[in-house]
Amino acid sequence: MEHIWMPDVPVWEKILRSGVIYLFILIAFRFTGKRQVGQLTPFDLVVLLILSNVVQNAVIGNDNSLGGGILGAVTILVLNWMVVEISYRFKPARRLLEGQPALLIHNGKILQENLKNERITLEDLQAALRRSGVGDAHQVRYAVLEENGQISVIPKA
Repeated sequence: MEHIWMPDVPVWEKILRSGVIYLFILIAFRFTGKRQVGQLTPFDLVVLLILSNVVQNAVIGNDNSLGGGILGAVTILVLNWMVVEISYRFKPARRLLEGQPALLIHNGKILQENLKNERITLEDLQAALRRSGVGDAHQVRYAVLEENGQISVIPKA
């Protein structure tokens, strides 16, 4: 019964494995776009599921104990708490971790280069405009892709 609680790998290794994978995934998601969870496509969901399965062995190593799993989970939760605190307290860290807003429409003109850089399709932009009660880009003063993945629309007066 003791084997179920005791990790099969050293505690420092379990913490290191969990931390490295957390940081890798954080960086990977930071550079792959700004979609919100509610905006995930079926393709995005499949990628997340496969990714979680792929990195599972890197996190647990040869350890299937409850204690090791709890230690890995606690490590990831603590690291996440630290990242949230750092991004809350330090604006430069927040910009690095969360990115910056991107202007998509300026005075009725769609900024195609910014759409391309942010991987936003014209259809996605038009859907965001409709959700904001705007029928056409010419009616928009600004449309901004926020750090959290939402598109804010400010109509012309």
